[in-house]
Amino acid sequence: MSASPGPGRPGPARGVVVTGAASGIGRTAALRFAALGDGVLVVDLDADGTARTVEDVRSAGGRAVGLCGDLIEHSVVDEVARRAVAEFGRIDVVVNNAGVMDRMSAVHETDDAEWERVIAVNLTAPFLLTRAVLPHMLAAGSGVLVFTGSEAGLRGGAAGAAYTAAKHGVAGLVRNLAVMYRGRGVRANAVAPGPVRTGMRVSPRPDADGPRVVGPLVASGSGRLGEAEEAAAAIVFLASDDASFVNGAVLPVDDGWSAV
Repeated sequence: MSASPGPGRPGPARGVVVTGAASGIGRTAALRFAALGDGVLVVDLDADGTARTVEDVRSAGGRAVGLCGDLIEHSVVDEVARRAVAEFGRIDVVVNNAGVMDRMSAVHETDDAEWERVIAVNLTAPFLLTRAVLPHMLAAGSGVLVFTGSEAGLRGGAAGAAYTAAKHGVAGLVRNLAVMYRGRGVRANAVAPGPVRTGMRVSPRPDADGPRVVGPLVASGSGRLGEAEEAAAAIVFLASDDASFVNGAVLPVDDGWSAV
């Protein structure tokens, strides 16, 4: 892989962190960044998947290192920031992509465990990692934060209560980051994919109201399944110089579902 500039991308290789990069959108984004010459820190709970992504990058001539851990743990978050700086000397781009689905449960069906895990992984963990890397970006006077939101962050009928609340929270976090740091060289944006063909699995409660209510809405409005490459391409664009004036945006990648 060459580190020469590609479309919308600065000359020097960047230090990029991608979470949830063992599979799906995160893996594809990591491979795309590496193909541009960036060094990529691949972060995921799945040790085998992390190793495969790293190996695929290296086999193609790129630079990647892996780190396994749960991003709701402060020690793991701190290690991500430390390792990225140690490996690349800088943190230019962070892709907060790791996430889990809920069980499509309505509020009265959502127990504490489901709520707390979904909010922790989808909202608290991105907050923690963003907080950890911001000092490095602010010291450099530049940086890009890209979040994987969801169609569920744009509407109320695309998932259960926990996932919907978490992804609406991601959209709010992105907009607040844009306002707070736009004068200091740091941009924040999100993609909001519709249904995408990835390894993320939904296990709805068959006896619950949530799937019965939400299921027909998703089936009638979502159109075709997207591909991980389509969402990853949008992530790489938002991290590029071509998007240098894009800040605080939540970009639907959903074949027009949000326009229905």
